[in-house]
This record gives sequence, structure tokens and C-alpha cells, in this order.
Amino acid sequence: MALHQASGRWRLGLVLALTTAGMWATLPVALKIALEQLDALTLTWFRFLVAALLVGAWVAWRGRLGDYRRLGRGDWLLLALAALMLIGNYVLYLVGLDYTTAANAQLIIQLAPLLMAVGGIVVFGERFSKGQWLGLAVLCAGMAVFFRDQLATLGGSPRYVVGALLIVAAAVVWAVYALAQKQLLRMLSSPAIMLFIYAAATVVLLPVSEPSRLLQLDGLHWLALLYCALNTLGAYGAFAEALEHWEASRVSVVLALTPLLTMAVVIAGHALAPQLVAPEHIGALGIVGALMVVAGSVLTSLLGRRRRPPVVVAPCPEAEAETETEAEPGLGR
Repeated sequence: MALHQASGRWRLGLVLALTTAGMWATLPVALKIALEQLDALTLTWFRFLVAALLVGAWVAWRGRLGDYRRLGRGDWLLLALAALMLIGNYVLYLVGLDYTTAANAQLIIQLAPLLMAVGGIVVFGERFSKGQWLGLAVLCAGMAVFFRDQLATLGGSPRYVVGALLIVAAAVVWAVYALAQKQLLRMLSSPAIMLFIYAAATVVLLPVSEPSRLLQLDGLHWLALLYCALNTLGAYGAFAEALEHWEASRVSVVLALTPLLTMAVVIAGHALAPQLVAPEHIGALGIVGALMVVAGSVLTSLLGRRRRPPVVVAPCPEAEAETETEAEPGLGR
């Protein structure tokens, strides 16, 4: 099978990659604002509803609604598993975000691509190059350094620990979802998979959400909610287009900067609107840990093998840049 070749319009690819990173970096801040007047379940339900309507219109326009007929019983079960895992990812991330800060959440969720990479080795028999193992080691060490700094800076805050554990759980279930979707891509396109997941999530979360609370939102929180709902689809669209024009490993390097961009967004946001954006409390050791996490992601991207065509996994709404075992990014936030 012929490999996909980038168009060579690297400047456009760079702009699109930066757009994706920027949208991912600002998403946790917008979520924090929306959570001031909405609970996590209602917020998640609304995001899934908007995504289901927009992706459903796209799939219908492309005439691909009939693709589901080719699925067997096992495929439907795997699709249901993927849906449950992505619902869990959205909810756990949002609840965890309510307990911690945006930059903390964005850095911790970097565990998601790491866990997917390990899962790819175990489930699909994929291999890492020595350079990629080095990158993962640096990433893990950086995560440990960052955790230590946060525990020391926040005085071992139980609230931070709970939030961190919830986001780690969100990373775990996202990795399961991503591996399930990777298998489903044999039968369905990514939009068709996501349409089922979004629609199923809308139905599953409706009984435990409170849509009436949407009527109580003020203008600012409505803007934050709409931005959250549209962010994932917009970021994923820019991400997919970036892959058309630039090498996947280069795109992944740009996306690996997302945690640092989130920190910059929080600092700027707190300076401009301290009543809306809470400050970060990251010490020198934490900054070193964050830089190590970014460096590990970059190393894993640039030092990977290029033996297979890139596989684009549908977006994790919360999570930052990912590198699969062939160094192809597959995580959209």
C-alpha cells in the first residue's frame, strides 16, 4: 500500500499545527469557566450533543450512514466499548479538572498517548525504536518530577491528589478507547466511529444531566460552553489538515508544546482576568518536569520508525499531543 505523502506546503502545515495546539491549550481554561455554572455531566452531554449533530450531518452528506451494515456482532461490542471508554474519558477529565488547575490537567493527560503506545506494543505487537524508548523514559521521569513539585508546592493537598488521580484514570480509559478505535478502523471511517460514539454518549448521559441548567447560563458562560463544544471538532479538523501538508512527526513536535502553551494561556488569562482564571502554582522543579515531558514527547516523535502509513485516531477532547508507535500523532483534543 502506498504511503501518504505530505503536500510539502510546510508553512500551511505549521500554521494548522499551531492552530490545533492553541485550541487544545485554551480548552481546559474554557472548561474551567464553564464548570462554574454547569456540572460536569451536563457540560459533557452538551458537547456530545453538538458533536453528534455536526458529525452526523457530515457523515450523512458524504453518504456513509450505510457503512454500519458491514459490522458484525464483535464489531458492535467493540464499538460499544469504545463509546463507554470515551464517555469515561470526558467525564473523568472534567471532574478532575474541577479539582486541579488547567496546566496541571493538561500535563497529566500526557499519560494518555504513553499508555496507548504501551497498549499498542502489548495488543498489536508494535515495536519501539531505541530512541522512542529514550523519549518515553524522559517523559515518565518528567512526569514524576512534576508530580513531586506539585505535591510539595501545594503541601500535599488532598484536592490536588484526587484531581490528579481522576485525570490519570481519564488517560487510562482514553488509551483503551484509542486501541479499540484503531481496531475498528478496519471496518469504519473515523467520522462514522465518532458519530456512533457521540450519539450513544448523548443518549447515555441525558438521564443524569440537567439540560434545564443551560437556560440559567449568562452570556460569558454560554460563550465558554459553545467554545468547548466546537473546540474539539475545530482542533481535529486543523490537525487532520496539518497532516496533509506536513510530516506527521513534525506536526507531533508542535503539538507536544501544548502543555507549555496552556501554562502561558493561564498566566496571561490570570493577568487579564484574575476573577475568571485561577493562577498556577508551579515551582522551578515543576517547570523542569514539564520541559522534560515535552522533550520526551518530541524525542518519541522524531526518533520513531516510519514503516507504516499514519493512522489518525479520532480525537480525545482533552488530551494534548500524542505519538503512536510509528511516531504518527493520533490524539486530537
